[in-house]
Amino acid sequence: MEKHSKIYIAGHRGLVGSAIVKALQKKGYTNLIYRTHQELDLTDTDAVSDFFQQEKPDYVFLAAAKVGGIMANHLYRADFIYQNLMIQNNVIHQSYLHGVKKLLFLGSTCIYPKNAPQPMKEEALLTGVLEYTNEPYAIAKIAGIKTVESYNLQYGTNFMSVMPTNLYGPNDNFNLEKSHVLPALLRKMHLGKLLETDDWKAIRKDLNTNPIENITGQNSEEEILTILKKYGVYKKGTQTEVMIWGTGKPMREFLWSEDMADACVFIMENLNFSDIVKQQFGIDEIDRYDTKTEIRNTHINIGTGKEISIKDLAQTIKKISGFNGKLFFDTGKPDGTLRKLTDPSKLKQLGWQYQVELENGIEKLYAWYLNTLHED
Repeated sequence: MEKHSKIYIAGHRGLVGSAIVKALQKKGYTNLIYRTHQELDLTDTDAVSDFFQQEKPDYVFLAAAKVGGIMANHLYRADFIYQNLMIQNNVIHQSYLHGVKKLLFLGSTCIYPKNAPQPMKEEALLTGVLEYTNEPYAIAKIAGIKTVESYNLQYGTNFMSVMPTNLYGPNDNFNLEKSHVLPALLRKMHLGKLLETDDWKAIRKDLNTNPIENITGQNSEEEILTILKKYGVYKKGTQTEVMIWGTGKPMREFLWSEDMADACVFIMENLNFSDIVKQQFGIDEIDRYDTKTEIRNTHINIGTGKEISIKDLAQTIKKISGFNGKLFFDTGKPDGTLRKLTDPSKLKQLGWQYQVELENGIEKLYAWYLNTLHED
């Protein structure tokens, strides 16, 4: 990519897209383009076609997606499969039609089977049953990987796919109805700390910034306590408790979003689809008429290769947030997949390594979150 190349970042306001924008700006790229959802609905085929016809981007980072935690994935199954399929199909197809030089599609490690061997290598894709709660989202992302591969093999495009592990960082989603485990736990323990000290001014400020089911700081104490209890933050006698779904036993891997963005820019600057094919299959040139060589699993994991239990994660967040109450694990709620550790050796061999360790990253995220509450 040239510094003046026109680069479209789809999903620039989200956790992933905003980190990519920041990484590109830091490296001196000056011609970045993006649209809000209000300006461009990526599920609208005609609107996406018009956008590509007008802007004609040279490079595309496809970070736009409908995402959420275990509760959202379970409740909104149709939304997750339909919207994600539409977004990626529209952007990938229009990128092909308008001659985009290189595209990077971002998925998720939930594409791997529920009982995949750990750590999960790229070749584990489609070798077993998916975890039920996020199956629709995972199927959409698998379709994205196969769409990228198929366009490359049929049309000679230079599109690539990366599968980041669980991400956290600036612009994370702290909406307790839809957030992932790390930001959800961080906010719940922050609210728990405020509740145990009866800091109602701060509680109301938090809810004004991030309402929970339309409950804001303007609601009564009784209404606020009711909604906090629904999401697992409550007082039991004199003891403040934070409830966590499941047993706490599942193991999870977490990657600082800005590390992920650095990996994405590294791949776009230094790699082509042909490099990945050569590394995996020893093929210098792709022959679309070759029916003997099966080119698949060309996506790249992005992760740390390290994991932590939800229980230990909660204890780490408890220490960093300053919450002194009790953690209660609701074993009647689902755990999800017990392990989801990536094998990032493919990317490491290609020349990239993560930098931010988990505890330092959580400290940085908590500082970022507190700063958002102090903004006017």
